[in-house]
Amino acid sequence: MNELQALLNDSLIRTKHVENAAVINIGEGNVCASTFGFNVPQENALNLIHAFYKNLLQVRREGLYFKEKYYRCVRADEHSIYLQNVHGGLIVVKTNTFILVATYRTGMYPSVCVEAVEKL
Repeated sequence: MNELQALLNDSLIRTKHVENAAVINIGEGNVCASTFGFNVPQENALNLIHAFYKNLLQVRREGLYFKEKYYRCVRADEHSIYLQNVHGGLIVVKTNTFILVATYRTGMYPSVCVEAVEKL
């Protein structure tokens, strides 16, 4: 396990507010770390990068597909996107170098999940 994976596990997964998480390198367009068993296809990684740089208004209006599930947009700004569907939610946070994506299940507190991801 590399340092990023350990950070995801220690800071997010162990809190029980986040189900899965991954870190995407914006420059390379690929996942550089993820929690155990959370596979983010490269196409999804590129779509998340694209959502911030070319498509944020459209994401606000139309939502986003991630891993073949539709999520409606609850909140979006230049640094974060918060999406939900009936099964749970998706939090996406952008820094200069990385995008952090995290999922949570229905029944978890979305505001705590958003806060945990944004702090990380």
